[in-house]
Amino acid sequence: MADGRSDKSRRLELGRQRRARTRAKIIAAAFELFGEDDGLHSRIEDVAQRAGITRATFYDHFSGMAELRDAVTYEVTHDFLTAVSHTLDTLADPRERISVAIRFYLDRVRKVPGWGRSMINLSANGIIFGAETFREAEQTVATAIAAGQLSITDPALGRDAVLGTTIAAISTMLREERGADYAEEVVALILVGLGVAPGDADAIARRPLPELLFPPPVESI
Repeated sequence: MADGRSDKSRRLELGRQRRARTRAKIIAAAFELFGEDDGLHSRIEDVAQRAGITRATFYDHFSGMAELRDAVTYEVTHDFLTAVSHTLDTLADPRERISVAIRFYLDRVRKVPGWGRSMINLSANGIIFGAETFREAEQTVATAIAAGQLSITDPALGRDAVLGTTIAAISTMLREERGADYAEEVVALILVGLGVAPGDADAIARRPLPELLFPPPVESI
């Protein structure tokens, strides 16, 4: 009886592992497709072909492209966003937190253009940068408002100014060559729009960019 239960447990675990591997293949294939120039128009058939699976297998894991987009966005932004948030926690000036967050994203696009194209294409039919980043951006702006550092009073308005201008800047960076200080110019523009004095905005935008800090791994109990 014990051997029977053990065999069943092993079969269930092997099945779970196979399912996880297949799901990971689908997400990786979708990320590759979304990172291509025409990735915005990727279809289920394209993802299935790239992942080497059937359409039926795709539907075993996702209800459609909308759910897949959410999953891909989470997979490709969660760890990065976690590191950005961890780094922002070390900064005392709420305005600098906004500045550094934007510069981290634009710096990543400069280094990994395919990631930037994925963000453009994933954001086109969903929440800009995904739900996690969307919430974090609003909270970062809200903190700066509460500290009296911005003249605007609506965190959602500030969030849209930050994310909207940043995604537009990413699109520009992918289409054309920009100067080395383009990210700082974008940040200064956003900060002025949020109510920071122009001189202060430019100075904040040009502060040294801190090292991106990843939080220590959580030890399992």
